[in-house]
Amino acid sequence: MGDTQAWLERLHAATNGHDLEALVECFGPDYVNEAPAHPSRGFRGRDQVRRNWEQIFAFVPDLRAEVVAASYDGPTVWSEWVMQGTRRDGSVHHMAGVIVFEVVDGEARRARFFLEPVEEAAGTVNDAVRAQVVRS
Repeated sequence: MGDTQAWLERLHAATNGHDLEALVECFGPDYVNEAPAHPSRGFRGRDQVRRNWEQIFAFVPDLRAEVVAASYDGPTVWSEWVMQGTRRDGSVHHMAGVIVFEVVDGEARRARFFLEPVEEAAGTVNDAVRAQVVRS
């Protein structure tokens, strides 16, 4: 647990410190990001991690991340995140969800990414279920 826990702490600190170089170094050169709920958003490579986080830090200058919970099993890190801030246009940035990382030798090699925008006023659970199963 120690190595993966230290890795998660390093990633968390780099995120909150807006330290792009330290954040990118948390990922292996052949890193694979899978987005099961949005398969076309998956990608491979540390360069895409850099491009993503350059934009996030630029457009959400006060971004703060919280690791709500984490569990460690060998190289696997299950982590629940909340990320909040204010975008340059004044709108709220609020993401929440789970990221499951595979960490080897101090670098993320793979992740299954389930972090999503929080819908503050999206209706009730009944509305959500109905939208998933009823086609007009």
